[in-house]
Amino acid sequence: MYLDAQELESGERNGLGKVVSLFTKGWLPYTLRWQFRVTDVRRPDGFTLEAWGDFVGRGVWAFEQDGDSVNIVYDWKISAEKPLLRYLSFIMKPIFSANHRWAMAKGEESLKLELARRRARTRAELAVIPEPPGPTFAVLLPKERRASSMKAM
Repeated sequence: MYLDAQELESGERNGLGKVVSLFTKGWLPYTLRWQFRVTDVRRPDGFTLEAWGDFVGRGVWAFEQDGDSVNIVYDWKISAEKPLLRYLSFIMKPIFSANHRWAMAKGEESLKLELARRRARTRAELAVIPEPPGPTFAVLLPKERRASSMKAM
């Protein structure tokens, strides 16, 4: 899903103002280049970001403690500005939706693995947790960027 992620600006200590550039891809044969800036930080309750590039819009993350778990809501209101998506969405919407569901499932898989790594109490527990899936079609990146983008994620 993420072929490359680069922090362009670190922002303040709490993350406010942080700018990230993303190069993403699902299983369909197109890529997306977009950036976001963290515009509001409400620790520990969430944060807001503004996106631009092939996606334009706003995302609001909200976290709510629920016993030992946390409920997470992500309200992502964007428009696709990439011409392929914008001009073909009326006819290709079911395929674009399937591509999005695939990307979200990969993200959920990676998030579960990361949470398992963070919760591991011993090296033995950590050793049995698989690595997250790598970027889809990383060959689209120049060789020198492949290794650095994999480490950054």
